[in-house]
Amino acid sequence: MALTETDRVLKRFVSEIQQAVPTVAVWAHGSLALGDFQPGRSDLDLIAVVETPPDDEQRERLGAIHQRLVDEEPAAAELHCSYLAESELSDAGRRHVTWAHSMLLERPVTPVTRRELLDGGLVLHGPAPTELLPPLAPGELEAFIRRDLAEFWLPATRRPRLWMRDIWVDLGLLVLARATVTLRDGRLITKREALTELLELGAPADVVRDIHDRRYANPRPLSRLRRARRAMRARAFLRRAIRRTLAAP
Repeated sequence: MALTETDRVLKRFVSEIQQAVPTVAVWAHGSLALGDFQPGRSDLDLIAVVETPPDDEQRERLGAIHQRLVDEEPAAAELHCSYLAESELSDAGRRHVTWAHSMLLERPVTPVTRRELLDGGLVLHGPAPTELLPPLAPGELEAFIRRDLAEFWLPATRRPRLWMRDIWVDLGLLVLARATVTLRDGRLITKREALTELLELGAPADVVRDIHDRRYANPRPLSRLRRARRAMRARAFLRRAIRRTLAAP
């Protein structure tokens, strides 16, 4: 069977980073692991476990690999990867070298990502996540989700211009739906499942359909007036829903 474009990029990426840094394991999480991956629309969310934190020379090599992949493989444009040193896997607050948004930066691997990996991370190389990652502490995931909603997303609803952009509408509402289910039921859901949950939470049906079409179909263009109305309604719903979710026991 011929490799898909995504399979080819992943295979090439795993091969090339092993030549740049001593690599223990490579895992996929997010849509690819959860079975909701949409080629050309979904991110390729990866974690690489390496023997030691990348030094300056290794960072330079990793950056060059990622940039070359982006230049030569269209499917690599949305490939993101964090590089976790094997000795630092238990430190959930530590920042790790990460390729995202076409640059190398440092950021932590969140409890949500860790839970995705432990529940069913896709193994691309090396041992499975359950063999290397420690389990989450009781309440760690829920505390992170509540903090993210209260300290990031709720303040963001007070910035109207952000919500003129598709990415904020899509991500904000999907994060809210997935967070609500995790806090309520203790489980993770896909973005497709989150769309159904949004309707049950009372989100405007046309806004949910707009998000669905951008991910799974062909969205119709929005005039500036309709975009402004969508932004206003999305913000209003999100603000109410976040407060309701945070107030729930």
